[in-house]
Amino acid sequence: MINFQRNNLDNALSPYLQQHKNNPVFWQEWSKEALEFAKQHQKLLFISIGYSACHWCHVMAEEAFSNQPIAHFLNEHFLSLKVDREQRPDIDHYFMSFIQAAQGQGGWPLNVFCTMDLMPLVAMTYVPAEEKYGLAGFLEVLKEVKEGYEKHKTPVKAFTPSPPSLIQLPEDHVIQLILNHFNAATAAFGPGAQFPPHCTLLFLLHYDEQTKSLKVRQLLGKLLDVIAARGLHDHLQGGFFRYCVDENWNIPHFEKMLYDQAMLLWVYSLGYKVLKRPAYKIIAEKIIRCLEDSFAGEGMYYAGIDADTGHQEGETYLWTKEELQQALPPEEFEKFSGLYSIEENFEGKIHLIKQGLTFLPEIEEKLLKIRKKRKHPSVDRKYITSWNALTGISLLLAGRYLKNTSAREKALSLFNALAQQQVKNGQVVHSSLAGKLQAGAFLEDYASLLLFATYVYEETGKHQELMVSSSKELKNFKKTFWIESITEDFIPIPAQNFDHPLPSSTALAELAQWRFAAVLKNKAGKQFYYSPLQHDGLNLLAVLSRHTHIVQTPHLISWDALPINCIQLPGKELQDFYHGKYLAYSHVAELVQSLQ
Repeated sequence: MINFQRNNLDNALSPYLQQHKNNPVFWQEWSKEALEFAKQHQKLLFISIGYSACHWCHVMAEEAFSNQPIAHFLNEHFLSLKVDREQRPDIDHYFMSFIQAAQGQGGWPLNVFCTMDLMPLVAMTYVPAEEKYGLAGFLEVLKEVKEGYEKHKTPVKAFTPSPPSLIQLPEDHVIQLILNHFNAATAAFGPGAQFPPHCTLLFLLHYDEQTKSLKVRQLLGKLLDVIAARGLHDHLQGGFFRYCVDENWNIPHFEKMLYDQAMLLWVYSLGYKVLKRPAYKIIAEKIIRCLEDSFAGEGMYYAGIDADTGHQEGETYLWTKEELQQALPPEEFEKFSGLYSIEENFEGKIHLIKQGLTFLPEIEEKLLKIRKKRKHPSVDRKYITSWNALTGISLLLAGRYLKNTSAREKALSLFNALAQQQVKNGQVVHSSLAGKLQAGAFLEDYASLLLFATYVYEETGKHQELMVSSSKELKNFKKTFWIESITEDFIPIPAQNFDHPLPSSTALAELAQWRFAAVLKNKAGKQFYYSPLQHDGLNLLAVLSRHTHIVQTPHLISWDALPINCIQLPGKELQDFYHGKYLAYSHVAELVQSLQ
């Protein structure tokens, strides 16, 4: 029996939920029992969704959720549910769809008021404890919601997110739209906050290798250079922050997420292969260092690193000019300030930004050693299957194109850890913490693990049984459309197909199915192109489906000799399957030459 007259987050499997265990709010985890309790006692639901590295989630926890009068009002009139969006992408997607439909945009923390039947009434993001920033205080909001609902008591219209429509477009139209939206002066797609467009970059890299488009290559070089040189990049350790708050890529939101490291390692490994820029190899290798220094756990990688240190955003990463001058001899400081901007740019301190894409390894290492002695942000130590699978793919590709055997071995070891620790009785779990597994099945995990397995199969010829079983399980998520999850405590909802900044669960499922058919059946049909910037995970699949060579060879050919638009499989004869035709070759050199 759950005691609903207390905060019950002390046993949660989420570090984010654990961060709220001392709030005076009687927080509950999402469960069938909690929802049934709300129905029995006719309590409105207050649902607050966030994640452990979220700065504004921390602010609201310290302000509103630590406020005794607010907690008392919530405890008396609402059932309060805390949700980790990383653990429950289905719940997050449902309520994010609601706030976006109502207001045109959303964010985290995502706070939603619902009827006891899960009909959403109103949603909002950050709300202060007391009126400020032009926002009403949270207690006032609570009273308005309660009184408004009790006064009207009209039936609330059900909210059902529809599967977003997809409009097919010609390939050249998709490319032109991307070029039209790109601002070369800022290396940004539109004004405001800039998230690294992982899927768009991967799509364009595969497109560029096939077409050698000068305009696309210029866009790629500009955008990859700016992302690497400016504020999104942790120049000392390596790795990347989640996004920049400005369109010039200067000031980041300082959390580090595993999925960003995975996707940008993928991007820069391919960028090095396609664009042949040595700096991209260094950047990719430093991402691997960041993974090992900051994210590595027991066989897998942790989910994320907090934005805040001691309740101060970015404190670990910031410098004063005096600190830099004390750390470096005059000649080194002069050299350093010639490459880095050392003007105050973040609350009276300096966040390091380069003025060019070069490196000062000895100086940067010296500053990193000093920084390592500082207090560091907390780490979200849960393992998320899908993010680890994407990390494994990126490590394999780094092994291929950087000729980094260590990265390849890390990838294969990671695959084995996922298969052993995150697959139980044939079921793929979404996340785990300290050996405890999350319940429920999620599309993104089955899809990502199958996708990872197809890459591992190319390298080793192993895990065919796991691929076959994963492909069968994946079909359970396909009704008339893909669904996000199969759980006992939430309704089936249409899976996301918005591919920014991560590939959506829909794109991952479609890509995994396509590669599974390619590697085991040599059968991979052409896929369609859709609206760019929104659906570039699907557009990546489309370009692969049109331009991938399926090479069969008695002996593995060095990957750096092959195009990135290539699948390599063991076979008795040397041949290339392309555009529905088999072409046979006598020598490896002849095959490689034909692919250039």
